[in-house]
Amino acid sequence: MALRIAGAVIRGEIDNTLEGRTTGRLWMVGASEPVSLDLTGDCWRDLAGARLQFTNSRPFETVSLNFRQKGLVGDMTASRKARVPTCDLSECLAREAAGEVVPMVWKNELYLEWFDESQGRILLESCDYQLRLSEAHWTMDADAEEAQKLANLQAMRDFLTTLIARPDASEGSARDDEFAWEQRLQQSDRLTDAYQEVLEKYMDDPDAEQKEAFVMGWDGLLGAMADDLESDLGLGLDWSEDSGEELYEESDDDEFEVHPLQEEAQDLAIRSIDLLRNSGNGAPHAQRIMNALSLVAAKLAGALNGHYQREQGYVLAILKRCLDAQNEALEACSCLLSHTIDPDQRIATEALRGGIFELRGKITEMRRELSGR
Repeated sequence: MALRIAGAVIRGEIDNTLEGRTTGRLWMVGASEPVSLDLTGDCWRDLAGARLQFTNSRPFETVSLNFRQKGLVGDMTASRKARVPTCDLSECLAREAAGEVVPMVWKNELYLEWFDESQGRILLESCDYQLRLSEAHWTMDADAEEAQKLANLQAMRDFLTTLIARPDASEGSARDDEFAWEQRLQQSDRLTDAYQEVLEKYMDDPDAEQKEAFVMGWDGLLGAMADDLESDLGLGLDWSEDSGEELYEESDDDEFEVHPLQEEAQDLAIRSIDLLRNSGNGAPHAQRIMNALSLVAAKLAGALNGHYQREQGYVLAILKRCLDAQNEALEACSCLLSHTIDPDQRIATEALRGGIFELRGKITEMRRELSGR
């Protein structure tokens, strides 16, 4: 995932006065010396050829950033369009909780992205910095900017390839035991993280689908998009209201089967939400409990519900992850109880913790039975 540093920068500068090279310095919260940047490539046209100085009036955190940053530029601009709430954070959260729309406006934001050789993707993104831009020493034309943006896409693709670490096709022949499935699930987690990062970066881009497909390495999807454009598929088709309805009809014999253990996990997750959603000072710990128990319910649904038989290694790997999530929930319960004064709330939280222990015991027993086959 990207290392986001906007909250840790006090001030900085980016210098692209020499074509093909971008340098800079960043003064960080808690750092004894400025971070230096030595990057190959150019900024977008609004910053190309110039020196940008910026100041953050409200730094609030520290991050671990190497003092020497060397690698490739990503997208560097002070004119990236971003949707920004018109209200403060507390009002945004209150509106979201009430199901109301958060009012947004479009603003230009400072967006400085680069790919360091050792720390990967670094991102400074903010609408609140004060900026000062020098005159340009050289001018970038539209073609040169487009070429730089294509190079940035390739840099993002290369970074994600390393992050995801796609296995060779030959690895698929390995025995599907628990360890092999755990490796696959870790791969799936990395893929999910990478795609989330891509969605955040390109969500407001008019060419989002093509760029997302390219940087994720989905060349087959890119080809399909190109074919669709060339052949203009789908035009002139006359779909009636019940077209394809027979494809989705289910017979009474195909009623979905819910596993008792998943149903218990689902009930426990709902109990936690009903009990903890208004937890006052213990809100962070309550959120951890609700997240962990919801995750257990979701994972058990994928592993146990339905009529078809999953591979044993897959089920064992999922059950292990459920145990890890339950341990997280139990630790959060202990933290929450230390913040809870109301006796009734303590009793209810302790009962919830007892339910987690009970479910964990049943999952452990299921793992033992599967492993002993």
